[in-house]
Amino acid sequence: MKQFLLISVLFFIVGCSAEEKQEIPLSDEEIRWQEYAKNVSITRDKWGIPHVHGKTDADAVFGMIYAQAEDDFNRVELNYINALGRLSESEGKEEIFRDLRMKLFIDPADMQQKYQESPAWLQKLMDAFADAMNFYLATHPDVKPKVITRFEPWMPLAFSEGSIGGDIERISLNKLENFYGSPARKLALETHELYAEPQGSNGFAIAPSNSATGNALLLINPHTSFYFRAEMHVKSDEGLNAYGAVTWGQFFIYQGFNETAGWMHTSSGADAIDEYLETIYEKNGEFYYLYDNEEKKLTSKQITIPHKTPAGMENKIFTTYYSHHGPIIRELDGKWVSIKLMQEPIKALMQSYGRTKAKNYDEFKDTMELHTNSSNNTVFADAKGNIAYFHGNFIPKRDPKFNWSNPVDGSNPDTEWQGLHSVDETVGVLNPPTGWLQNTNNWPYSVIGEQSPKKGNFPAYMATFPENYRGINAVRVLKDKNDFTLDSLRDAAYDNYLAAFADLIPSLKAAYDKTPENDPIKGFVADAMTLLETWDYRFDYDSVPTSVAIYWAREMRDNTLLPARNTQISVYDYIMTRTSGAEKLAALKKAVDTLEADFGSWETPWGEINRFQRLTGDIIQPFNDNEPSYPVAFPSARWGSLAAYGQRTFNGTKKTYGTRGNSFVAVVEFGDKVKAKAITAGGQSGDAASPHFDDQAELYAKGELRPVFFYENDIQQNAERTYHPGD
Repeated sequence: MKQFLLISVLFFIVGCSAEEKQEIPLSDEEIRWQEYAKNVSITRDKWGIPHVHGKTDADAVFGMIYAQAEDDFNRVELNYINALGRLSESEGKEEIFRDLRMKLFIDPADMQQKYQESPAWLQKLMDAFADAMNFYLATHPDVKPKVITRFEPWMPLAFSEGSIGGDIERISLNKLENFYGSPARKLALETHELYAEPQGSNGFAIAPSNSATGNALLLINPHTSFYFRAEMHVKSDEGLNAYGAVTWGQFFIYQGFNETAGWMHTSSGADAIDEYLETIYEKNGEFYYLYDNEEKKLTSKQITIPHKTPAGMENKIFTTYYSHHGPIIRELDGKWVSIKLMQEPIKALMQSYGRTKAKNYDEFKDTMELHTNSSNNTVFADAKGNIAYFHGNFIPKRDPKFNWSNPVDGSNPDTEWQGLHSVDETVGVLNPPTGWLQNTNNWPYSVIGEQSPKKGNFPAYMATFPENYRGINAVRVLKDKNDFTLDSLRDAAYDNYLAAFADLIPSLKAAYDKTPENDPIKGFVADAMTLLETWDYRFDYDSVPTSVAIYWAREMRDNTLLPARNTQISVYDYIMTRTSGAEKLAALKKAVDTLEADFGSWETPWGEINRFQRLTGDIIQPFNDNEPSYPVAFPSARWGSLAAYGQRTFNGTKKTYGTRGNSFVAVVEFGDKVKAKAITAGGQSGDAASPHFDDQAELYAKGELRPVFFYENDIQQNAERTYHPGD
């Protein structure tokens, strides 16, 4: 980049005259921007994916963050607005308690101090982050931030782990509001949570013994909200060379690979969070809690939440309380409930960045010893042929005599954490004899099928998630196969068997068979039942049984959500064992009637109903049956589909549209050179006017992957343009 061009741009922005341009020197900040920009190049390939190169890691971070801001500044800013507890500044009072939840843990003054305590190399990366965001805003005066007009180096410490819902977000908003505010919204919030799409991801690793080429393979398949992450490649002359999915606003590849190793995170059922029942006493207007037969004073802290109103900004001030366990977040049976969770932002950021440079299993395991990837399992593979499963990464040691799935007695010192389990003490697998391993946000006791670690060998808090139908399906497609390639691994990831219906449909058939022939309901559903009886439980674009089965199962699920939750058994088991034959057949009739009313025939193929559509760059996407869309064969993960597509109707649509699930998919082979194929939902850019807004949409809907350009020759052969930040 030419120096005079950058200088003239900066002077133009501050509105100087031609004469003044010669007289006003650059600030220290502007000089840093100039140096970064000179040392960074960004090559956009034919899919718009940025390949960022910097001389140093800090240079690469500068380019990486600048490229993210180019692609979707709105989402970068939103992630920091949320992480800093400032959402109500743009969205109004409806988000006050979401902000309060964040500010119980995130204090700017504390984060600024932690920035000062961070190692020098990490400070440089955080400095580069802030400089990149501020440089982008300086050179793009047309971009108007909603809240954050200047980014600070400490901010990444508030957003150090890239999960779609971090530990803090597990705190119930309605219960927090009930304690610190009004309970008016309780019912609406709880009902919404009941209907939420299952969150999760898939990770498969294939050992050299089970691959056709003798190389290890890895499937990277996060299931998140669409457009929550971008696809990037970032490289420096200091050894950084990572490709994959990056959460908007973060300067590390969250799920991806480098030249010799790859990692995939799935949500973990390891118990990393505990709630404590605090016995509270009030004396002279002060609150105390009982601990080890002594009264200790609760710490109080005032938290101010600025929020937008029609009349302008207003402040709501809360007096919040903390025991030594953590903040008070709700009340239960007369006790106040505090919560304890991981709060190690420096180490978390060190681990998140450090793993991107780990070249093999030993180096990757070293990063795991920081124990700050608190909400995830990890599936790993490397060029030496190692494959591994790490379960959780922050699991406190606890006294097993307590039931840690419920709040424990905060007054009893025996309920204190006793350090952390080492990596070797957790459920883990390295180079299993099966030649494969998997995790689908399910329990770890099926990670390699029948030879998996046994549940009885670990404390109950080690793994709280049950098995799921995706896990059952994953074992089925991975076992007994020893000739995997990139393409056949992709086929396994998109296998079209719906394992849940292999259980659900027979229960419906049994109900049908037991119903008397003279019952009118039997005549209404006879044709649909005949179709389902002969179905192979596989989805496809032209599959009518898929449509009927999903509409029936949705109806059953909606009718059994609350009863199933109250009995603490799965919705699937409740449908099969606790609903009557009449209820099952009535739901089938309702499904047939709904299909008939919405599409003109109940015999409507699934692909005509299930669609992918991206119309705008809005955070909340609009959908319209009259606008173009693509058919999608794979459905929701709740029915056992490995390829997940969380879909529903919106604002009166008849067709269903996806909003979460397969957001990024990559298959990777580690050999003498790394090879990969990938797809991102829709496209790289959040700008609807960009050619890369939806150029991957059709491939995505078909479940097809495109080549990944990792090496310089491939990048240049497929380059759209190369430039420096600010050009």
